[in-house]
Amino acid sequence: MHAVILAGGKGARLRPYTTALPKPLVPIGDSHSILEIILRQLAAYGFTSVTLAINHLGSLIRAYVGDGSRWGLDVTYAEESTPLSTVGPLFALKDTLPEHFLVMNGDVLTNLDFRKLLDAHRQSDAPLTVATAVRTTPIEFGVLKVVDGRIVGFAEKPSLTHRVSMGVYGLSRETLRPYQAGTPLGFDQLVLELIADGRPPASYDFDGFWLDIGRPDDYDEANRAFAELRPLLLPERTGPPGPAAEATTASTGDASAGSTSAPAGHRPTTERIPEPV
Repeated sequence: MHAVILAGGKGARLRPYTTALPKPLVPIGDSHSILEIILRQLAAYGFTSVTLAINHLGSLIRAYVGDGSRWGLDVTYAEESTPLSTVGPLFALKDTLPEHFLVMNGDVLTNLDFRKLLDAHRQSDAPLTVATAVRTTPIEFGVLKVVDGRIVGFAEKPSLTHRVSMGVYGLSRETLRPYQAGTPLGFDQLVLELIADGRPPASYDFDGFWLDIGRPDDYDEANRAFAELRPLLLPERTGPPGPAAEATTASTGDASAGSTSAPAGHRPTTERIPEPV
């Protein structure tokens, strides 16, 4: 299984933490970055290869992740020369991606089983599957219902409950076919275009833990709660080991530090960066 992690954003809302570090590398707890947690989760759920889409401070991400072998993953890179939003970086890779794959933001903390999401996407006929969570938004004012200049209803500081995108998706290569490489496009635009085309995306409903590290308050909350959340966010491996892990197990008995190529058809033809010394 293959995943694309979107790690090219500037993280402007998380400044000053992201002044010197790309957001996926900011530390959570005492010993893990957000990106390391995601990579460990992907390996635990049986993913074998990852493409990191990078831009802002991308050289730091390359130096930190290397070839991914320490997690039993085969990691390659796709670097943007100009910002392409969240879907745009995928268009240059569409001929090398597998038929179905996972896409996720590089700043998401969740115990969502990525393997189950991708399996559900494969089994559906949807062009895109969006992992969704329920959020309640409090309104700080009295809300009026007005008809023809008359107030016909009133709710004092109500709360609105709605489903929101978690920033994790199951996507099919065929969905990318109409788009040319270099076209800027976000997932919000893609969803609207699919709806207008009569091919609505599927919702993968999730009721577990999810936190988008978008603001300093979110980051502080993640650090405060990490000791309690650690067993939830760092699961034991549930899928079959990837080829990198198998190669290392055969040679050293340690399944966490091996390295080999991903299966044919699952490895984007982008530059591979060796592990830094």
